Amino acid sequence: MPDQPALTGGCLCGAVRYELARRPKGVVNCHCGMCRRWHGSHGAYVAVRREAFRITKDEGLTWYASSPDARRGFCKICGSSLFWDKPDNPAADIAAGTLDQPTGLTTLMHIFVDDKADYTNLTDGIAQRHQSTE
Repeated sequence: MPDQPALTGGCLCGAVRYELARRPKGVVNCHCGMCRRWHGSHGAYVAVRREAFRITKDEGLTWYASSPDARRGFCKICGSSLFWDKPDNPAADIAAGTLDQPTGLTTLMHIFVDDKADYTNLTDGIAQRHQSTE
């Protein structure tokens, strides 16, 4: 890990903190039903290789097995949604809203748009993947 991380972040109360040694390419907005329920809207994520991700404070970190092959990390103190983790995935997925500002990142694409909430209108011109989880 370099002396100065590329980005840092954490939960609302500060009981979970992390740093990224490399800058992510950008943000991906996931509109699947699980992300909508987990975040209260779509999930905005960044991904970095696991070796470039380090949790620096985990006093509030806990995990929920949201499916047979993935889990979600959150702060048990303040409830902040932080991570989506599939153990065999070489990347760590981090909720973009938990990054410390400014990030300098932009949104790259929307995924699972066939599952988006009926009140969501995607007119931003950003690439969309229309796969469905249902």
